[in-house]
Amino acid sequence: MISETDTSVTSSEDLTVEEAALEEIQLQNVAPEEVIINQYAQKVIDFSSQYGSDTSISYTAYNITGRPSKFPDYGDFPETFAMRTYGRWWDIAPSAMRELQPSNIQDIPIHDFIVVEFEEFVIPQAISIYETYNPGAIVKIWAYFSTTETWQCLWSSFPDIYVEKRPRKFSPPLKRIPLPTKIIRLEFNHIFLDYFTEIDGIVLTGRKCDVREIGDSAIRKSKKGPILRKLESVQFKLRQIENHTDILKDFLVNDLGTFMKEAGLVPEDKDDNTPQITLKDLPCEILFKILSYLDLVSIFRTAQVCRKLYDVATDPFLYQELNLKPYWHSACDDLLITLTKRATLLKKLDLSWCGLFNTITPSVFKDFVRNCCKNLTHLRLNSCKFINAGCMEVVGSVCVNLRELCLRNYSKSPSVLNFHCLKNLRCLERLDLFRTAIDSDLLLMTLRYNPALKHLNLGICSSAVSMDDVAIQISRYNRAIVSIDMWKSHYLSSVGLLALSQCHDLQEVDFGWCLREEASPGDSLKILLKGCPKLTKVFLAAIRGINDRDLENITEFCPNLEQLDLMGVLGITYDMCYKILSKCHKLKVLDLSFCDQIDEIQTALWRDVFGVSIKRNFVPPEYPFIT
Repeated sequence: MISETDTSVTSSEDLTVEEAALEEIQLQNVAPEEVIINQYAQKVIDFSSQYGSDTSISYTAYNITGRPSKFPDYGDFPETFAMRTYGRWWDIAPSAMRELQPSNIQDIPIHDFIVVEFEEFVIPQAISIYETYNPGAIVKIWAYFSTTETWQCLWSSFPDIYVEKRPRKFSPPLKRIPLPTKIIRLEFNHIFLDYFTEIDGIVLTGRKCDVREIGDSAIRKSKKGPILRKLESVQFKLRQIENHTDILKDFLVNDLGTFMKEAGLVPEDKDDNTPQITLKDLPCEILFKILSYLDLVSIFRTAQVCRKLYDVATDPFLYQELNLKPYWHSACDDLLITLTKRATLLKKLDLSWCGLFNTITPSVFKDFVRNCCKNLTHLRLNSCKFINAGCMEVVGSVCVNLRELCLRNYSKSPSVLNFHCLKNLRCLERLDLFRTAIDSDLLLMTLRYNPALKHLNLGICSSAVSMDDVAIQISRYNRAIVSIDMWKSHYLSSVGLLALSQCHDLQEVDFGWCLREEASPGDSLKILLKGCPKLTKVFLAAIRGINDRDLENITEFCPNLEQLDLMGVLGITYDMCYKILSKCHKLKVLDLSFCDQIDEIQTALWRDVFGVSIKRNFVPPEYPFIT
């Protein structure tokens, strides 16, 4: 929690209750009888992305529950959990977004996460993660302790650069925290992944315990203030007095000087009387510049030093961009209430991944929006569990100047969000509704009212939305659009491709698993490619009916092409692949997974000759491509 009185996200005081629980166990004369249990994940609580759609069982987050179904086999299996992205390719695409408030970016950026629940509470001793394809992306493991309502990081490390491509049971050493948990969060960084990573299961090992008994004992033991904890840390003994209510007063009067010397807090006497220039002596303008490079936690801590630094650290100009996603584990109502007093000039806000387990309530969020977000231009609310129809109504009425709106992972149908609020928005340049249910008429209305739209993400969108209708609407009102993602959405045909051919500024299209309504796209794909010469990224994964004649148009009309996904295009031949590699001189990555006519020997040779990252999945012979 970050507030006016407590600005530390992770500090030595955060473990007070955990230390109290450990002390309680150590004080017992007889060690409790240990019952060690192993349990598989029972339920998925939350996740940031998945390769599979919600109507499928292939590559979905829920495949991580239960016993591993493929381990110790190695390969690309649809029965596992896979995420949407890998490597650096999405970060260099035209649709890439920069992180808000870069000073908050952690040493290990987090690209994806999944939160799972187990059946029994245990004091965690080990966690085993079954990786069956391209291991090495797990960088953090967290546990949620319901007795203290806090998250604690059990393990963290940088992503593995060199990991052998074989099945791995990953069991890193965990930080020992003697509190019961049954909720675990895994975080991923994909930067070094050559291809998608896949997880087959998770096992939590720990000592079974009575959650109420340990929780109550820990809370009683944790009622020590910061002064008493500091005294104990330097092994300073207080004078014994009978009236415990006067213990602090007696310490300040009689023992403070001795304590300061023993703790090394009193500087040595100096003969030099030359005045020292301190941070407080600097002009406010310089202090403001210094603080502008600090992360949010450091700014909050600076505000506690003195009155002058408080005035500088609470200047609204320091809070024009707020990125709370790195602080998902500590973002709460108190934080938003505190920021309400400071962020009165807020322009860009990222609350993605925050608010799980009601740490942020809709009422506090709505008050924050009303007080701070009138000038907001960028709003990212991906995977925020507290967002409801009322929140969206306030956003729509207050944040009328929005240029970017990201609302990922609100997939319940009918939608729990009130998208009627979008009718007030007229300045949108980016709209991200990945895996979010929205009414078709409301979406088409939003496109009509926002002619400056540049980036649109409708990946795994509601089945009620026709991508042909979307494409026709874009061709009428959004011809300056730069990127369109329709991955695994519905009802895109040659009609939609012909409409999009009028958007001559298009640089990125993803029609993967979407363009499947017809046996073949016919000449519509040629017309699209010819009409959009600026295309640098074209994803055509798993599109039936595409043949060499269709793909030859890529070599003729896409001189700027950098990324091409032909995964599952069964009709592509060796000669056409060679022609694409020879003609598209800017090509950087080519996905030829599940292309039966291309073998690994050929692709290895092409990698050396053309310097292109060619992707090929590995599947044992008994597991054919699933369409």
